Amino acid sequence: MDTAKILTKFFDKTYTEIEFIKKTYEALRQLGFNDENSIAATCICRDEISQSLRSIIKHMWGEAFNLSSLAGMFFAGKTGLAAAMHHAPIEGGKERYVFYALPHIAIDAEGHIGICKRMGREGESVACGALNAFQKEMAGGRVNLMMDNEDVEQSLIRMRLLREIPYGHVPDLLELTRITQAAIQADLENTITKVVDVKKSNYAVITGIQIHGADINYIWPSSCYAVVDGERISLRV
Repeated sequence: MDTAKILTKFFDKTYTEIEFIKKTYEALRQLGFNDENSIAATCICRDEISQSLRSIIKHMWGEAFNLSSLAGMFFAGKTGLAAAMHHAPIEGGKERYVFYALPHIAIDAEGHIGICKRMGREGESVACGALNAFQKEMAGGRVNLMMDNEDVEQSLIRMRLLREIPYGHVPDLLELTRITQAAIQADLENTITKVVDVKKSNYAVITGIQIHGADINYIWPSSCYAVVDGERISLRV
């Protein structure tokens, strides 16, 4: 099946990872952000197949602060965000931060959601594994709502995402990934309001979903904007 047809079945617009990062970099460059005066921070899944995106971001922006957790959840909180901010260059009395926050999902060559191949392993694998495990628990009616100190991040995923899911509803993996994307963005934006001083800082928020295709990775863009001198400006992506 043609990759473009598969993607358009599930997403209204996609770019390759390289295209997406180049587009966001260029859009932000026009607003005064660049690799010398800004710090990038990434919030993506810990999965090794997600790290291509982090590598491209580092190539464009330089070293990027890592805010990542399983499923790309934003669990770094105020301390993590403040740490990234305190590492930013200062130019013209301003700090500049660029936050990339994206969960991920796989789609195989036949259009099956969640299915991918991993180097050196026979058979099919799943992405996002953490979200898939949570989805299976919901489908089976056996969701552990207790904090497991031996599985902290997965416990936090359950607790956070259940707040966004109507009681009794079991989303499929694609819907759950979209719910996750919205939750990550909401948590990041909420924390930004608590720790970022727009009088001394400009920042950008780049969100979407990372998609592992049969050949290469893609990005579906969601909310992409910058706040410059306190004014929110949508990016043309």
